[in-house]
Amino acid sequence: MGIIRDMQRVAATQAAAEHQAQTAATQQRERIRRNADLAIAAAQQAASDMERQRERQRLYTEARSADAAAANAEVRARLSALDALLLSTLDVDDHIDLQQFKKPLTVPPFDPGPLGRPLPEPSWTSYVPPQPRGVGKIIGGDRLHQHQTNNARKAYDDARGRWAEAEERRKRQLARLRRAYEEKVGKYEAQRTAYNAEVDRFAAAVAAADPSSVVEYFAMVLGNSVYPDDFPQHFRLAYLPKQKHLLIEYHLPPIEVIPIVKEYRFDLVRDDLTAIPRDEFEIRQRYVDIIAKVSLRTIHEVIEADRGALVGQVSFNGIVDTIDRRTGEFVRPCLVSVKTSRDTFAAIKLRRVDAVACVKHLQGALSTAPDELAGVTTKIDFDRDADRDFTEEFNVLAEIDERPNLLTLTDQAWEQQLTDLFGVMGLEMNGAATTDSGLRWRATDPRPIFGGTVIVYATREHSAGAGKVHALAGAVEATGATKGILVSLNGIDPEAYEAVAGRPLELIDGPALVGLLANYCRVQARIEHLVEDRAQEPG
Repeated sequence: MGIIRDMQRVAATQAAAEHQAQTAATQQRERIRRNADLAIAAAQQAASDMERQRERQRLYTEARSADAAAANAEVRARLSALDALLLSTLDVDDHIDLQQFKKPLTVPPFDPGPLGRPLPEPSWTSYVPPQPRGVGKIIGGDRLHQHQTNNARKAYDDARGRWAEAEERRKRQLARLRRAYEEKVGKYEAQRTAYNAEVDRFAAAVAAADPSSVVEYFAMVLGNSVYPDDFPQHFRLAYLPKQKHLLIEYHLPPIEVIPIVKEYRFDLVRDDLTAIPRDEFEIRQRYVDIIAKVSLRTIHEVIEADRGALVGQVSFNGIVDTIDRRTGEFVRPCLVSVKTSRDTFAAIKLRRVDAVACVKHLQGALSTAPDELAGVTTKIDFDRDADRDFTEEFNVLAEIDERPNLLTLTDQAWEQQLTDLFGVMGLEMNGAATTDSGLRWRATDPRPIFGGTVIVYATREHSAGAGKVHALAGAVEATGATKGILVSLNGIDPEAYEAVAGRPLELIDGPALVGLLANYCRVQARIEHLVEDRAQEPG
């Protein structure tokens, strides 16, 4: 029995050990499975997070690339508008029919309103009492009827009296209203007649080659010409009737109207739009082409508008108001001068010409280096050749252009304009510090990862050179900022772009700033140097 018990105990112990081992193995497997499940879930979560991160990054990259594409589209649109300066006017009839300015003598008919309708006259039949009938006629009916008739007669007479008074009052009011209408019509017709007579007088004076009227007419013609917003429409005209000679001194646009950026590219590493500068030789060629096109366009508009053959000869001097970057002084060089006869110019097929070659064909003088403000010898001396009695100066935009001039804004308005712009673009702007060279901000880009401190410099005084870029780069490095922005209203020198050299800096010139204000703030601004301001500049 003891041996059997021992064997049983050993068997039970062994079975218990096996069960325990089996249970431990099961638990181990379960732990492994759970750990594996957790690992798989964690891997799936990580993969999902990574996928979402990749998707966010892809969408962000697409958005920034779209920004670059939009900026490039604006550059292309600007270049297209500049290229079409001459062709765009050839589909427009520049002649002004002065008779269209006459106002018709259309007078609205007299409308008296309710006063034109007589008041309804009282009717006795509405007051007469009914005749007595039956028993009422037998029992005192006639006497009662007579009493009612007397009362009715009295009421009728009272009503007719009130009506007569009201009718007389209406007729008097109607007469006053008609007199007022006739007086108003008389004044209206007199004003319209006088205005139309003035139009006829002006048209007759133009047809008779009255110098001041001819100058006014062609000023209207040139004022109707539609140029890009940042082109000045400022000119002087003189007319010499004996020679049938029209003299034009026209303000050309500055070279800054040409985009200095050739292309924008999104830099994924820097998370920034990189501006690829336009080649200086291309800018010069384009500017020479613009000058030639403005010259030909102006002469074409004058000759096409002149159906009375008032002008037999046109002289054109194209000048530019700008700052000489070498001296800092305001200058006004003549960059193109053309003198041509009506018949010679009319024979040219402008749709098929090269503008520069056409100006040279007309024996015109055209600057080969307008970017260096290299002037030409003029075909005429406007001040010497023009008869001052028949000379007038016109600034079309000065009278009709209400866009804010960024150069003449007060310092406070200038600071606020930039603060609003960069705020709309996503920067948190703090108060600006004023220095001798302009305004400075230490702003914040609130975006995670790519954001941080942004240093902004802005100046309106002079063009920005390499020194300004180095100063901005130093401030960015000293503050640990992620980016620097330089705004220079009067342009940016080529060496400034070279000085950027891969640094996290953004350069914004005047035309670029005007574009940003239009796109982000819906502010249509302009940049125009005022002649009177220049006269006060120290030498």
